[in-house]
Order: sequence, then C-alpha cells, then structure tokens
Amino acid sequence: MTADGWRDYEVLATGGGEKLERWGNVLLLRPDPQAIWKPQFDLSKYKGLHARYMRSATGGGYWEKYRAYPEEWTVAYKDLTFAIKPMGFKHTGLFPEQAYNWDAMRALIAAEKREIRVLNLFAYTGGATVACAKQGAFVTHVDAARGMVDRAKQNCALSAVPADRVRTIVDDCAKFVQREIKRGKTYDAVIMDPPSYGRGPGGETWKLEDGIHDLVALTARVLSPDPLFYLINSYTTGLSATVMQNILALTLPRGKTQGYELTLPTAENGILLPCGHSALWKG
Repeated sequence: MTADGWRDYEVLATGGGEKLERWGNVLLLRPDPQAIWKPQFDLSKYKGLHARYMRSATGGGYWEKYRAYPEEWTVAYKDLTFAIKPMGFKHTGLFPEQAYNWDAMRALIAAEKREIRVLNLFAYTGGATVACAKQGAFVTHVDAARGMVDRAKQNCALSAVPADRVRTIVDDCAKFVQREIKRGKTYDAVIMDPPSYGRGPGGETWKLEDGIHDLVALTARVLSPDPLFYLINSYTTGLSATVMQNILALTLPRGKTQGYELTLPTAENGILLPCGHSALWKG
C-alpha cells in the first residue's frame, strides 16, 4: 500500500542503505536498512543536500551538515500540518508512509454517524492522532515519552485540531490499558505502534515478537461493543504483515482483517521503498 498523496515530501533516490528525501525545501540523506540495492549515483554528492545522518561505530550517530537549514520547519499532508526536526537516531518526527493509514482511518471515521473514540498507543508525535481528530474523532493519545507527547500537542495545534478532541497522557501503554479495563472505559478504535523492544510491568525486557499477541489481547478488552477498527504498525523485521493479520484475526474474529506492506513512491523509475508493515481489522 503506497502513500502517494504527498506534495511536501518526496523520496528522490535510494540505495546503498540510504534514502535521499525532500522534506519541504530541505534535502536530507538518512540510513534505510531496506534500501540494500546499489544506488544509481553517489547520494551524498546530490546537489543541494542539506544534511546526512552518519552512524557512529559506537552506536547512535550524528547529523553532518552541508548547508544551513532551519532547526525546525513544517510540512503539510492535505489538511494536516506537522513539525519536522532532525533528531537523534536519524528521526525527523514523522513517518510519511503512515499517510496511507491516516487516509484509511479517516475514511472509516467519516462513514460513521456517531462520535468515534480512538485509543492511540505508543503514539509518538501524533500523526495518527492528528488525522483521526481532524476527522472528528475523540482521541486518547498515550506515549511514555513526554517529549514526544509535547510534539504531538504541537502537531495538533499546527493542524488546527480543537483542544477538546484530544486527550494526551504520558504513561506506560500496557499499564494505562490495564487501568482503563478496571475503570470500565471503552474505545471504538485502537491504534498501536509498539517498539521492537520494551519493558514489561515488572521492568523485564521483552521483544515485540514474543509479546505482541498478549498485548493485542489486552487492548482488545477496551474495545466497545460496536468497534470500528484496530490498526497495528510494525517496523520489526521479524513481524510481517501476515503474522499481525493472523494475530488480529485470532483475537478479533468477528470482523475482517487485512495485512499489508507500506511503501513510498520514489522519483526513480519503477522503485518503491518498503517502509514496514500494518494490519487493519475492521468490525
């Protein structure tokens, strides 16, 4: 499934484990583990390149700047606006491939003649939160990192999302869901983008492949009697779209589930950039 509706974002070239991107008027070169093919030219020599993310031999990395660019700027996707800022670990604060899912969720919400309550877990900077709230849903946005929640608030404001349409919470997602179950709270839709590695309630480490089924089963308990959708995203190599589709089908058997790979179009003829997997259950 290709996120091909962008105007402010573009993948210009790929290969050699990197991708050359245009974010508005800023050109960035970032690592991409999926782009294992040989590039058609030396991407680091591209005219007008502003910065390249360089990995460190000791872990992490840094931005090597070639030209001046703003510390932070914005890009638009249709009627949504997001803040972009090159950060540590090669991130910019947005995953543009998720625009495909934003459109899919907005279409489902728009087709309903009722208010939809959405729970967005591991919600990061709020791309899905902004998309769903802009469509009229009430979104509970949960992430353990306060800095990411603050950026989600900023993105909501940039997109003119009414303040009363989003509730932001800094908390461990599993613990929050457990408390919501005890409180009898329910949601019509769940969005989940868990990290590849995390820590359980007792501080123990866990891998997403080992814990995803239990996490889905837990969050399924906060679904309302008439749920609309459940979306899982994964950037974990060992967790394919089919695996997530099977887990949703086993946990939420009444609806229809579809697993798919997310891709981005590129300016290179015939090349699509793979960008992780999703599975969408519709009630």
